[in-house]
Formats: sequence, C-alpha cells, structure tokens
Amino acid sequence: MWQKLLGLPIDVSAHGARIDQLLLWVHVLMAVLFVGWIALFFYILVRFRRGRQPKADYTGVTTHASSYVEAIVAVVEVALLVGISIPFWSWKVNAAATPDAAAIRIRVTAQQFAWNVHYPGADGIFGRTDIKLCNEQTNPIGLDRDGDPQAKDDIVTVNQLHIPVNKPVIIDLTTKDVIHSFSLPVLRVKQDTIPGMTIPVAFTATQTSDQIRDQLTRTLKLPADKKLEGLIAMADYADASGNSLVKKGKGVTDAVAKKLADAGVPEIQVGPRYSAEIACAQLCGLGHYRMKGFLNIDDEKQYKAWMQDELDALQ
Repeated sequence: MWQKLLGLPIDVSAHGARIDQLLLWVHVLMAVLFVGWIALFFYILVRFRRGRQPKADYTGVTTHASSYVEAIVAVVEVALLVGISIPFWSWKVNAAATPDAAAIRIRVTAQQFAWNVHYPGADGIFGRTDIKLCNEQTNPIGLDRDGDPQAKDDIVTVNQLHIPVNKPVIIDLTTKDVIHSFSLPVLRVKQDTIPGMTIPVAFTATQTSDQIRDQLTRTLKLPADKKLEGLIAMADYADASGNSLVKKGKGVTDAVAKKLADAGVPEIQVGPRYSAEIACAQLCGLGHYRMKGFLNIDDEKQYKAWMQDELDALQ
C-alpha cells in the first residue's frame, strides 16, 4: 500500500519496510503542514482583507497558537527521529560493522562511468590490488593476478552485480575518482562513495530476479506500437502448426513481435530483461546518464552456477 501511495519501486529487502514506513510518515507530516499553511494563507487573505481591516492593527496577534503548533511539529519530528530513524541507522551501521559469518562480501569500485564489482573467488579471500596495475580495458581495479596467488581466482565484472537471495550481503564501496552514489532502489540501498574511503553497506534480498520479473509482467498488444528493447517473453509462443516463435526468457525484438502478429497471436506476456538496476544517484560528470549497472538476485543454484561459470572462464 505504501509503495503504491508513494510511487515507490518494488521492495525486495529485509529492511525495506522500515525505510518505506519512515518515508510514509515524513510525507504525512509534510502533507499536514502543506494543507495547514495553505489554509492559514487563505484565512489571512479573507480575515485581514482591506475591506474588513481598513486600519492597521499595531497590537498584532496576542495568542500563542503558532507556538503550540510549532511545538507539536517539533515533537512529531523528534518522534520520527528517535523512534524510527536513529534505531534504523544504528542497525544499519552495526550490520555492516559486525557482519554475520555467513555474509557474502563483495567490493564495488565506482569510476566515471562504471561500477567495477570484485568477488573473492573460491578461496573467499580478496586478492591484492595496486593502483599501478590499473588498466581501464583489461584490469580496471588493478588486481595483482600475477604477484598474489589469492588473486588468481578473484572474479571481476563491470556493471553486473550477482547476489544470492535470503543471504546477508555486505558491499564495501569505494571510488577511483569523484563522489558517486551507489543506489539499488529495489533493495532500498543508497550510499555515497567517497574518494579515499571504503564504506560498507549491508542488506538481505528476499526475492530473486525471476520473482521480481513475474511481478513486473505485463500484457503487450500486437502488433506493437513502440520499441521492444529490453523485454523478454514470459511464456512460450508458437504458431497454429505448433512451430515455436519465441521461448520463455528469450528477447522480444521488433522482428519477433512482427512474426507473432503475422501468426495471429493477439498479445504477448513480457517482462524486463533486467528486473533491477544499479543507479548512480549523484551527478558525477558529463557521462552520469550512462552510469547504469544491472542487479541479478539468484537462488542458491543459480548463484553457484554463475560463480562456477566465472571461475571456469579464468582457467
């Protein structure tokens, strides 16, 4: 209900409800203040119009109603701060500072204009990095694969973040250049990356990307009247003779949509290829608009399979 009321994205994090609740109460307070000030404004226009108040009143207001209103607003703000914000912030800091032993640890290094994601590999130990080894095409984080044995199995991806569902995750954030802001809207995560600092963020995803995609499924009438980039089929579709036109999970291009329409298929169920994104929420330069990554939340089997594929590719 809160998500629909505030226009928020889907929440798939263990802590997201607390953030949404805080946002709701802040919006309620702001709405009350807005309506109250507008009502006061119109009251003043009518009550103190020239026709009713031809002469200036140098005594002014003698009641203390405004002071009472200000006190009430202050009490509500303190209640939001002490009752919700501070306890949540305390949990957030403690979760990142004293992680669960089972937590997945990942490093993300921001730069203009990409997210470099670093996994420790099968040994669970991050290899050494050295800024002198940085190469924007082949080694953006300066990983010392030749000099450090523990770096040989480390996995590095660009703009692709894979995490397991229902497991605590801690991401250590840093940046190679300017301030960026690491944002995962569906996980209610947003944290600035500061040059010279490593800042941890902790969260637990409660749904997989496939489950999110199911919730975002929509029906598209054929023939389509707009571009279909970034969409996949959410079911198998075949012509009258049983010949496959598009399989579930495959991309739906303009050509595929035309083929479906020509075969007499009136509509198709589609979903986003990537159900969640990594966004930069801080203006970080002229290429800020293209600093976008993709978040993949996998079940245990999918995560292990992806990890194994990445390790095999290093051989």
